[in-house]
Amino acid sequence: MSDSKFAMQGYNLVKLLKRLEDATARLEDVTIYQEGYLQSKMESGVIDHQSSGGSGIEAKAAGVKSESQEVPQAVASMPASIEKFDKFIKERVEPFVELSEKIDPVVFQITELFKGAFDAQLEFLKVAVKSKKPDFTSQAFADALQPITKAITAIGDLKDANRQSKYFAFLNAVTEGAPLFSWITVETPVSLVGDFKEAAQFWTNRVLKDFKDTNPDASTWVQNFMSIFDKLKEYVKEYHTTGVSWDAKGSDFETVFKNSKNTQSSTSSPAAPSPAPSAGGPPPPPPPPPASVFEVKNDTAEKPAASGIDAVFAELNQGENITKSLKKVDKSQQTHKNPELRASSVVASKAAPPPKPKKPSALTTKKPPRKELLGNKWFIENFDDESEPIVIETQKDESVFIGKCCKTLVQIKGKVNAISLSETESCSVVLYSSISGMDIIKSNKFGVQVEGSLPQISIDQSQGGSIYLSKESMSTEIYTSCSTSINVNLPIGEDEDYVEFPIPEQLKHTFDNGKMKSDVFVHAG
Repeated sequence: MSDSKFAMQGYNLVKLLKRLEDATARLEDVTIYQEGYLQSKMESGVIDHQSSGGSGIEAKAAGVKSESQEVPQAVASMPASIEKFDKFIKERVEPFVELSEKIDPVVFQITELFKGAFDAQLEFLKVAVKSKKPDFTSQAFADALQPITKAITAIGDLKDANRQSKYFAFLNAVTEGAPLFSWITVETPVSLVGDFKEAAQFWTNRVLKDFKDTNPDASTWVQNFMSIFDKLKEYVKEYHTTGVSWDAKGSDFETVFKNSKNTQSSTSSPAAPSPAPSAGGPPPPPPPPPASVFEVKNDTAEKPAASGIDAVFAELNQGENITKSLKKVDKSQQTHKNPELRASSVVASKAAPPPKPKKPSALTTKKPPRKELLGNKWFIENFDDESEPIVIETQKDESVFIGKCCKTLVQIKGKVNAISLSETESCSVVLYSSISGMDIIKSNKFGVQVEGSLPQISIDQSQGGSIYLSKESMSTEIYTSCSTSINVNLPIGEDEDYVEFPIPEQLKHTFDNGKMKSDVFVHAG
């Protein structure tokens, strides 16, 4: 009786070991295809299907680890550039946000948005290290940048909503530095980060001036904020010197981006953990493998319809069958065969060509109007159809930049160092005097009136402009290139009535003794 009982127990033990070996072998197959949680456990030695009977049970029992033990291994498997950027956020950005909470709730709110943009950029870089360089005008690339764009826009909106705040200098410093996130879209990111540090530094100097004696945290806040630019510049110089480092052998950007979004959505709502096994009991059964592991692909399944250029080639490859879908036209329906139709002149109108699709924008938003003095430079931008003139009072060491304005009049009072008018439409500038002159670039239907002296005016790629000079500015030199329809009005005679002089647009070129001579071509009569 005891021998049969012993034999039955030995049979059960052998059967149990066989089941364990089958389970571990199945788990090993799953690890080949499944990433994430199971893969990290396999790499940590949870399952060893080459172990024999008893040792397999011991390895299984030793492999039950807590989540806190697995996280460092997952972090260690990340690329060095991603690990370094994540460390940069934790060591530089997070303490900056914590310090902001001590200063003011609104300052804390804007720095949280600032950190949110860094977190979104970390997710973008995780996709970049696995994919090939994409087309920057593609929709997938624009979608990947959308979280960063939203954060930058929210930072600007928060600043504009709190212009009366006592801590407006803090808000402006963060807003001026926020465009640094665009370094991932340029080929010279190191210099770009430095440029936006200088833009933010004007307002950090204002913070030190206004709060250094009243708020002891202000000086530390400025130091932490400036260190973010310095450390980011070091990181970019080390890993992304000529732009984001893409993987030339990686997958398509759109595919990796979609997989990343799916992974984030699945990890945002994790399933409830299974109960831990009781002491001495058998290990829990392995989780079911993903459907794609054992799925048999059906090559005869219907392929999706081709689109774009693939559809064009698919049509051309039909050969003689390409005309099967055409409808035969009877002679009575042909205009050149039927005299009645030819006499009535009834011809179908040609369809209008489809509009050209607009290119998707990346990190671009419609910016609010801006009239601001940064250091010694005035910025007047994004004004549209202003009913009242924009008046600024300047000093001789200041310069003025007027850009992307439409139907706007700008009046500059006082002597100024330099003036630039760029990419404007139907804008007018009234100025007193400029030391170095005025530049007009890519502007249409502009007007300039000089009340004092002006040494020179440079006009490039502009058209439809009128310039009014005073007696003091009659000696102004005007340089034009790639510009048309430019007229200069000068006060002539005792009554100082303005007389219009069109700037010549035609030149005559002649060659003599191997040299070219260019003269203004004047029509006679």
